[in-house]
Amino acid sequence: MTTVTPTRELRRARIAVATCFALNAVFYANLVPRLPELRDDLGLSNAALGTALAAAPLGALVMGPAAAVLIARLGSGPVASLGLTGLGVGVAVAASAPNWAVLALALLLVGALDTIVDVAQNAHGLRVQRGYGRSILNALHGLWSLGAVAGGVLGSAVAGLGVPLGLHLWVSAAVFGLVALLVRRWMLPGPDAPEESTAPAPASGARSHRRSAVGALAVLGVLAAAGAFVEDSAASWSAIWLRDDLAASVVTAGLGFVAFQVAMTAGRLTGDRVVDRFGQRRVARVGGAVIAAGFVLMLSAPTVPTTLVGYALAGLGVATLVPAVYAAADALPGLGTGVGLTVVNLLLRIGFLVSPPLIGLLSDVVSLRAGLLTVVVAGLAVLVLGRSLRARVA
Repeated sequence: MTTVTPTRELRRARIAVATCFALNAVFYANLVPRLPELRDDLGLSNAALGTALAAAPLGALVMGPAAAVLIARLGSGPVASLGLTGLGVGVAVAASAPNWAVLALALLLVGALDTIVDVAQNAHGLRVQRGYGRSILNALHGLWSLGAVAGGVLGSAVAGLGVPLGLHLWVSAAVFGLVALLVRRWMLPGPDAPEESTAPAPASGARSHRRSAVGALAVLGVLAAAGAFVEDSAASWSAIWLRDDLAASVVTAGLGFVAFQVAMTAGRLTGDRVVDRFGQRRVARVGGAVIAAGFVLMLSAPTVPTTLVGYALAGLGVATLVPAVYAAADALPGLGTGVGLTVVNLLLRIGFLVSPPLIGLLSDVVSLRAGLLTVVVAGLAVLVLGRSLRARVA
């Protein structure tokens, strides 16, 4: 890319899409610290809550293909803005659900809107990036992580003040939804220009490349799913572990998620320099060991401080994993443009779909500690399978 001086329109569009990334994280992170309260209000078991939470990635899987259609018809800016307002409403409906069925349906909607917003905001971010002539997308993803931290802190603080759950999330939907609508004015106008394919013509050994690519995609899919298990453990179970097993207060119960997100944010903001120096393979494998070590610490010596340290180590260890997997999938020979990314993204979402009910079931049958051991397994899988990643960024 050739760096250019951004116009006022581009600078405004960057602020607008950065706001979308942050809000996308804030909406659901705001609910995370209050999941134990929601579970208790509805009289659900951990398994029932986990099954309801799994509706979100299911909605993402079902509705993911709709994102491209909506962006083609409306443009990525309006889809991101309007989708965020709907996302806030979906989270508020989930927080006000009178029973398991309504909760699951609301989370299904949340998952569907989240994947549509995710695709739209990334598409618009790339459009702004092309205008800048230099990379800005990593910073946008860093703002998503900062939004998750802010949402987790806000949710914990509001819970500590005793604000009713439904009121909390409906006010959040109104305030942040209005912000999402306002930034639409600063989005770049007109349709999104499609990317021109730069994929090379198939070589004579294309069939052999495709066969090897299938095996490589399977390994990368396991790595992506392992990343999903680590991230979901913080979003879905950290507050419940702290509150139920460690008798933490409602305010402290939200800090596991915050510790995870703070560490992951730091890892993302510094990850490019670390990967450039040490390579994707080494960083991912060390990250897997750090994830496993963090959870072994918190599960073998279960206290609030060790839990916060354990989740912080897990967030740091997983920070660069999914981008590395995406880069490796996109570079596989023998696949059409975007095929590797699409498959790995699908497997990542399947990981998010499987994780909540599996950990919830193990929690009810054995204990939550046993359920969280799956994250140790995920870290070890990254340590072993991380060797499939490229040593250096091309």
